[in-house]
Amino acid sequence: MSKVTIMDHPLIQHKIGVLRRKETGTKDFRTLVGEIAMLECYESMRSLELEDVEIDTPICHTTVKKLKGKKMAIVPILRAGLGMVEGVLTLIPAARVGHIGLYRDPETLKPVEYYCKLPADCAEREVFVVDPMLATGGSAIDAISQLKKHGCRHIHFMCIIAAPEGIRALSEAHPDVDIIAGAEDDHLNENGYIVPGLGDAGDRIFGTK
Repeated sequence: MSKVTIMDHPLIQHKIGVLRRKETGTKDFRTLVGEIAMLECYESMRSLELEDVEIDTPICHTTVKKLKGKKMAIVPILRAGLGMVEGVLTLIPAARVGHIGLYRDPETLKPVEYYCKLPADCAEREVFVVDPMLATGGSAIDAISQLKKHGCRHIHFMCIIAAPEGIRALSEAHPDVDIIAGAEDDHLNENGYIVPGLGDAGDRIFGTK
C-alpha cells in the first residue's frame, strides 16, 4: 500500500488553520496555499539521496553534497493544483511543469479529463502531482493513471487536505504512489466535500463561485 505522510510541522498546521477560515480572502488564501506547498515540499524531500562532488571555493578545493539521481517534474491537476506550483518551484526552480486538466461531473462525482500536457522527458523524472484537496480520490487516480500511460514510474501525490476515503481509494488504485498531506480530515459529506475542509479550493484560490 501507499506510504502516507501527514505533516505535523507547526507552521504547516498553523497556516492550514488560517486557510480553513471562511473569512480568509482570495489574496491571503492564494498566498497561504503557495506557502503550505513550499513547506510540504521541503518536509517531504528529506528522504532524497545525496552524492559527493568536488568543487573549488574561493579558499580551497573541497567536497560538497548535491542531490543525486533523477530530475523533477511538478504536475498540477487543473485548476486548483496551479495554486501549489509556485510554492514548489520556489524550492526546485529547475523542475519542469506539466498540466492535467480534470473536472468533476456534478452528477456522478467522477473526473472527466479535458487536457494533458507533460514534459517530453517526464518518464525520466521524479514526478510530484499536486492538488490542494484529496476528496473522493477520483481526480488523483485518473491523473496518475495518465502519467503511467506516459511511462512515469516515480510518482508522488501531494495535497493540503485529505479525506480518509480519498487516501484509501488512491492507495488501493496506486499502491506504489506515496501520499503527502498537510492534514487528514474526518469524512466526505453527501456532496463529496471534505469535512471540516475549507470549501472549494479552486473557487477560493481564484475568487470564483
